[in-house]
Amino acid sequence: MSNPERIIRLRTVLTRTGLSRSTLYRKIAEGTFPAQLKISVHGTGWHESAIERWIADPVHYRADNDNPASREGDRARG
Repeated sequence: MSNPERIIRLRTVLTRTGLSRSTLYRKIAEGTFPAQLKISVHGTGWHESAIERWIADPVHYRADNDNPASREGDRARG
């Protein structure tokens, strides 16, 4: 059985990335950082794996490439 995707909150994302809150939201708007997920009426979070992919290669990260179908295609070509 696979592990469910872990959701992390803003404070954790800021700590792990070293970004400021305003920089993080600017990067989301630019498509160069993973978008947050709505997890409740007033709460958001991020998939931990998406944040880890950004940390691994922040310069080349593009949010439109951050979905499982896209990554599968990359593996098949690579």
